[in-house]
Amino acid sequence: MRISPSLLRWGPAVAAAALPLALAAGPVSAVSGISVSTSGSMVSVTTSACGRINGSWGTASLLDSRQTSFAQGRQVALSGTAAAQSAAWSSVTPGTYTVIVLCSNNDTAGTQTVIVAPAPSPSPTRSAAPAATASPSRGVLGGVGGAVRDYGTVTLVAGGALAGSGVIAAAWFLRRRAKPYRF
Repeated sequence: MRISPSLLRWGPAVAAAALPLALAAGPVSAVSGISVSTSGSMVSVTTSACGRINGSWGTASLLDSRQTSFAQGRQVALSGTAAAQSAAWSSVTPGTYTVIVLCSNNDTAGTQTVIVAPAPSPSPTRSAAPAATASPSRGVLGGVGGAVRDYGTVTLVAGGALAGSGVIAAAWFLRRRAKPYRF
C-alpha cells in the first residue's frame, strides 16, 4: 500500500486541529454545572448556570448520607451576579455530603459529592527560642527510667521467676560445657 505525500504532509495538522474540538465536546453527562470546595468545616458551591427570576438565583442544598431529597438538606439561597452564583455552609461536621443546586426556574444546575475531613489535631511546634516550661515540684525523678508505673505482686513474682530460671539455666549450661567428652 502506498501513502500519498499530501496525506503525510496534511494529516498531522488536521489531527492537531481536530483533537481540541473532540476533547472540548466530550460526554455531556461528565460535565457538572457546579464547583464544590471545602475549607475546614466550611463547604461552598459556585455555579454560573442559574438565571435570576423574581430576584432569586436559586437554592443550594447540602445533604448528608441519611438524607435522600433536596428538601431534607440544609438549604441556602444562592447569591452573586449573572457571571457566578454561590452558597456556603459553615460548621459542617466531618463526613460525606451531596451538594445539589436548584435554579429558580426549577432546573438542576448540578449535583456533586464532597468529603469533609476532620480538623487536624494541633501539633507542637518548635521555635528557635526555648519555650517557658513549668519546673517539677519534686525535682527530677532520676534513675526511675520507665518504671513509673506501679506493677502488682503477681507481675513482680512472675518477672522474678523468669529471671531466676534464666540464671539457673545459664549456670547449668556452663557447667555442662566445662566437662569434656560427656554424652
